Amino acid sequence: MRKSPKVSICMITYNHENYIRQAIESVLMQECDFEIEFIVANDCSLDNTDNIINDILENYPKKSFVKYFNHQSNLGMMPNFIFAVQQCTGKYIALCEGDDYWTDPLKLQKQVDFLEMNSDYVLSFHEVDILKSNNEIVDDFITKVPENYENIEILARLGNYIHTPSVVFRNIIKEFPFEFKYSPIGDYFLYLMLAEHGKLKCLNEKMAIYRHGVGVFSGISKLKKAKSNHGTFTCLLSYLKDEKIKKIIFDRQKNDLDFIESLIRSEYEDVFVSRNLFFKTINSLMKDYKTPQKILKKIKAKII
Repeated sequence: MRKSPKVSICMITYNHENYIRQAIESVLMQECDFEIEFIVANDCSLDNTDNIINDILENYPKKSFVKYFNHQSNLGMMPNFIFAVQQCTGKYIALCEGDDYWTDPLKLQKQVDFLEMNSDYVLSFHEVDILKSNNEIVDDFITKVPENYENIEILARLGNYIHTPSVVFRNIIKEFPFEFKYSPIGDYFLYLMLAEHGKLKCLNEKMAIYRHGVGVFSGISKLKKAKSNHGTFTCLLSYLKDEKIKKIIFDRQKNDLDFIESLIRSEYEDVFVSRNLFFKTINSLMKDYKTPQKILKKIKAKII
């Protein structure tokens, strides 16, 4: 009889036909002295992702520990992630999305060993390399782990410095809050929820590759990223109970609004009222709103 898994690997995927094989094979190469299960949730991909996954599983001799779910309709990224996590029965959950991959066959062993020996830590992560769109692998230029990074206050204040394919955490969140489903940035929300229960540990080893320019937020504009941050802050403010942490998020949201305004002014200055001839005319006309005859004369003059 198969033992209960100690670790559940959670992989969500959508239209990852060019990457999913490498992602799955990086999981299958793991060497562990404990039982694992592998949850793959395909969110009704429109490309060849499903065929590739089935081909891998048909040719893998130990496929019994893999649970593959291919949704018949698209759930969306966050609902699909929640679904996948809810299938995980292990003591720990490891994350690897379908467009990233692991590089160290002992990755899970190292992270689980640490968490087993340190009960005050709820999450383990590690350094990664970045795979650019030109296939060049470089050092991480996206995140920088700060000093004294282990507690929720620093995570709330400085933002997300954790790459998803590096994460292993205790399976302690049994029900996701309403706000999590609607958060534009789910991984940061998740890490803050976990940090309410313990500390975070970074292992100084590069054991995964994060693809830059492929994920949901890799290629969007600064303005759209700022809007995503704002939406995430709104969800967090609704969810959080600790007043100190809420104040930190609230201050970041105010700064984010200022940043959004500056971006709009710099990128779309020509459409602002102060620079638009149409709105200048309307403003001029509205100064005489109490004397409609003057307005008619100005309109006639503009037309003629």
